[in-house]
This record gives sequence, C-alpha cells and structure tokens, in this order.
Amino acid sequence: MITKTGTAHWEGDLKSGSGTISSQSGALKDVAYGFATRFEGKAGSNPEELIGAAHAACFSMALANMLAGAGITGVKINSTSAISLDRDDAGFSITKAHLTTQISADADPADILEIAQEAKANCPVSRVLNAEVTMDATVV
Repeated sequence: MITKTGTAHWEGDLKSGSGTISSQSGALKDVAYGFATRFEGKAGSNPEELIGAAHAACFSMALANMLAGAGITGVKINSTSAISLDRDDAGFSITKAHLTTQISADADPADILEIAQEAKANCPVSRVLNAEVTMDATVV
C-alpha cells in the first residue's frame, strides 16, 4: 500500500482565520488558504482546486497507462477537472467533477475516446469522489 500525506494548519475562525497547506513531497509548502481564497476568489489555494488538480493528474496518468496498454504511442494529454461546491441541507458538498481533456495520440480517435471514458470511470480519484464525474474529451 502507498500512503501519501498532506497537512493543513489553521488559526482563527472560519471567515477571518487563515491557514497553510503543505504536501509530503514539498511540492506545496505553506501555501496560504482561507475563506476568501475558497469563497471570494482571492489569491491563494483551496481544497476544491487541490482535488481538481489531483483528479486531472490521476486521470491523465490512468489514460496514458491505458493507451500504452493498447499499444498507442505519441501520447500527449492536457486535462482540467472542475470541482463544483454547492450549498445543500448539510452545508456544502462537492457535487460534481467535470473533466476536460485534450488528447493527441497515434490512433483512431474513436479508440482513444473509448479508452478515455474507461480512464474517467476507473482512475482512483474518480472512484473516491462521491459526486457525478463527467467529461468532455477532444482528440487533437
């Protein structure tokens, strides 16, 4: 089993408090986050964009692996995952993750798109999200 960690530090109340996040690898180190970065578009990070980045990265890696397994070469993938945070009876919930991906590879576009659908459904981050996961894929 592989275990990776992320850490968060927070001080103060929700609206006026602030915090920092870091990743085990050091790729993120003391990156600022807070209410304004999450809900008001201020500079800094937030949990939803981190989930989006993780989802886009996971999907892209899974797709690359599946394309290679199908003997497809010349692969280039650019992906974005838009994470939707909506207010509900429980407060706020992540309700949707939408992947947008552009794929370039040496194969029939229909084959590439079929494999992309499999990667969307089966990458580990897609499976962990308890939300609708949709995708727009383009072969370029």
